[in-house]
Amino acid sequence: MAVGDIAISQARASAGITRERRDLLELSLGYALILVVIWTPRPWQRLSYLAATIFLAAVLWFSHPSLKAMGLRPANFLRSLWLIGAALIAAAIAVLVAARIGTLHAPGSLLQFVQRYTGYAVGACIQQVLLQGLFLPRLLRLTRGPSHAALLATALFSLAHLPNPTLTVITIFWGLASCLYFLRYRNLYALVVAHAILGTAVAVCVPGPVIHNMRVGLGYLTYSSHHPQPRSH
Repeated sequence: MAVGDIAISQARASAGITRERRDLLELSLGYALILVVIWTPRPWQRLSYLAATIFLAAVLWFSHPSLKAMGLRPANFLRSLWLIGAALIAAAIAVLVAARIGTLHAPGSLLQFVQRYTGYAVGACIQQVLLQGLFLPRLLRLTRGPSHAALLATALFSLAHLPNPTLTVITIFWGLASCLYFLRYRNLYALVVAHAILGTAVAVCVPGPVIHNMRVGLGYLTYSSHHPQPRSH
């Protein structure tokens, strides 16, 4: 091998190590900031939320992911619509069962429904962007293959919902399913809609005192049934 070829190989190896360290640093800091937000009491939570938002937005911006890589493209959208249909069927079944056993507590009007759960829909969008747009791509580069990356991303996603046992279990299944789905279709739109549908179904079908109104982290521990208004996590 020529000296020039050796130098090129060494440069590529060095670049690979640098990229690996950068991915690991971005993952570690990003996830740590998310946990800080979840476990910080008010009013300090707003400051930690701002810091996490700035950092995560900067990571996405400076990594320059394409719309295709982020799943923000029309390609495969029609092929992936079955997920929304499946989410609607699952939500309808859950609502019927909840109505039957007396745990359904949906808002009294369409306006109240929109006002109460619009924030959750936005939160669902943010969660999927972070999971599939930030964490999963870096784990794909750091792990041995797609299955390992999907499992690790699922673990991180689920652990962020502690100590809420219901959401922790649900997000194990949803996190893995959404990662595998994204690796197949590379389309984020259907994932966001399905997440919003299923999450809202859980919120209106499971009693607030049981699920602590969808709260996680410190919010779950400080939940009071005297303040039953749902709060997006």
